[in-house]
Amino acid sequence: MSSPSAAVPAAGAVGVLGTGSCLPGDIVTNEEVGTPAGVTPEWIEQRTGIRERRRAKPDDVTSDLAATAARTALASAGVRVGDLSLIVVATSTPDSPQPPTATAVAARLGAPPGTPAYDMNAVCSGFVFALATVERMLHGTAGHALVIGADIYSRILDPADRRTAVLFGDGAGAVVLGPTRGRGVIATHLASFPDHRDLIRVPAGGSHIPASPESLAEGLHYFTMDGRAVRAFVEDHVAPMIDGFLQEHGAPASGAGAPRVHFVPHQANGRMIEKLAADLGFPPERAHATVRKYGNTGAASVPVTLDHAASRLAPGDLVLLAGFGGGMAAGLALLEWGPRNLRPARSTGG
Repeated sequence: MSSPSAAVPAAGAVGVLGTGSCLPGDIVTNEEVGTPAGVTPEWIEQRTGIRERRRAKPDDVTSDLAATAARTALASAGVRVGDLSLIVVATSTPDSPQPPTATAVAARLGAPPGTPAYDMNAVCSGFVFALATVERMLHGTAGHALVIGADIYSRILDPADRRTAVLFGDGAGAVVLGPTRGRGVIATHLASFPDHRDLIRVPAGGSHIPASPESLAEGLHYFTMDGRAVRAFVEDHVAPMIDGFLQEHGAPASGAGAPRVHFVPHQANGRMIEKLAADLGFPPERAHATVRKYGNTGAASVPVTLDHAASRLAPGDLVLLAGFGGGMAAGLALLEWGPRNLRPARSTGG
């Protein structure tokens, strides 16, 4: 799925008008997650680059974090909730299987009755998938939309599984999309690789293996991941996809005459994204990361990292958002940071 190239006039362009994020206040150290997983803090940092992550309070749900991030994004953009045409929440840890978490967010924000609100699940690629589809829906209109990525992975992790328990944190990030004077979202690309769908999964809780005392006893409701295979997937599929996408749209990561492109990738694993950025040729100052402090926050990681990168972006800068994860799937979005983009006022509360 590709949107118009950079050569297309900006009439009707849709861009990011504001950003926001919500990271719970409870800090979880490597020692806290490493002890039940049977690994040391040094082992975790050496292999993942993570030093700490945030954990939602027991009475917090995904929509709480999402609504907080959304309020900050709306304030950043100067847009009222009544002006929204659409609210979309990307998550694979919804409040409940039904109703959509986005409807709970709409209620918390006080959105007018009739405002469309729905969820999207493309796991860690979800935010970019949502942004790409919502941008198409808004293109050529005067509408505004909230696109939110939010996950509470601490609720679905096996504390004894060192492959997953040490990686994930909880959080939410949001953007407001709307008409922009710049080029806005220049291009998007979405891809799925279903032959690899079993690399990341939660086996039970759906129609295939309904929740039962037996599935709970077997730990089938826990998140599982083949870390080595996921790393190979990123190297074999995601890296070439990003390089080709940037070349196609005249925005190589480096080289003589190359435009100033910032890289905001999914924060899967600090070591993985360091290698990915280096292989693609992004200089460290333009490869943005929050994984050291917040861990992997699932669908929230791209918008959280964009929110934190915003203070280092200037109008006219190009920004590449790259999500990848369960499905397996990958989503890319190249956007121009426009003159109406406001600097974020981040929230640290749930």
